Amino acid sequence: MKRLSLVSLLAVCAAALSLAACGDRDAATAPAGEAVDAPVRSVQLNMASVFPLSLPLLGEAATRFTERIEQVSGGEIRIRAFEPGALVPGLESIQAVSRGSVDTAWSTPGFYAGTDSAFSFFTAVPFGPDIPELMAWMYHGGGLELQNEMFARHSIKAIPCGVTPPEASGWFRREIRTLQDLRGLKMRFFGLGAKTMEKLGVATQLLAPGDIFQALQLGTIDAAEFANPSLDEHLGFYQVAKFYYFPGWHQPVSILNFFINMRVWESLSPRQQSYIEVTCAESLLRIMAQGEATQWPAMKRMRDQHGVQLKRWPPEILDAIEKAWLEVAAEESARNPNFKRAYESYSKFREEYAIWREYGYVN
Repeated sequence: MKRLSLVSLLAVCAAALSLAACGDRDAATAPAGEAVDAPVRSVQLNMASVFPLSLPLLGEAATRFTERIEQVSGGEIRIRAFEPGALVPGLESIQAVSRGSVDTAWSTPGFYAGTDSAFSFFTAVPFGPDIPELMAWMYHGGGLELQNEMFARHSIKAIPCGVTPPEASGWFRREIRTLQDLRGLKMRFFGLGAKTMEKLGVATQLLAPGDIFQALQLGTIDAAEFANPSLDEHLGFYQVAKFYYFPGWHQPVSILNFFINMRVWESLSPRQQSYIEVTCAESLLRIMAQGEATQWPAMKRMRDQHGVQLKRWPPEILDAIEKAWLEVAAEESARNPNFKRAYESYSKFREEYAIWREYGYVN
């Protein structure tokens, strides 16, 4: 997978600065005759996180986000982050935002895929693109418009607030040499990748991040995927499984979102909405850079200090997995019109983008 380009980093920075410029205008600087925000009351919101707040990259970013939104807004917006289960079970946080029982949530759209499988597209797509291409589809290829439309039907405003590098493919107690070795395994798996693994005879289940280690340790599951090395190391999976497989074909890129109940969002002033958008843009950039910088040290520690065997799937197994994914995509498209719309938009963009991918980058 290609390294994240400087151009894409600068593009995100430019977007954040542009938003900031819009959000910071006041009566003293706005052009004559242009309407500006009137003084508004401050707001205090609760946020349910699907990730433990001590979790590197994703959990810690939730706390950083709440601190930064208070700074950026001058105290006008205060958000209190809660651990998974403190307000609602972690996997129900987005549903709680939809109902209005929780103001906001820190999660990924894929955790809402039980409501509609199409939401998985706005987190990660198996065998999909790297960060610049996926962000191009989201912001300039129709992806974000589809996300906004679909979440609005559930009374949710979803704002991309982070993007992470490729995940690992999973932790196994024994080496996987053939496709037959996968059959019958009980495995924690996420999103569209879970449906793909089921095609290969794996019994998948979705567990909240904080529940995975115990299930693996107790033998409730035989294998597990969660995230990339820096997060997996923190959760200690290497203590109970030593075979660590790459690449993360199921999540070559993962998008994190800030979810807010639509009624709460619409009660905010345009300036307050801009504060949130600006802070999410900054959070996206910081998570992206931190994610790229922290994977190799974690891999080296686990390999050199904890005896983890880093494995790469052989081509024949990857080919079989990709074939299974294409079957899943065809079946879900036939079953779910929303999925079909998202898949067609995404696929069309990738086809058109291909000339730039082929000629613009060193392969």
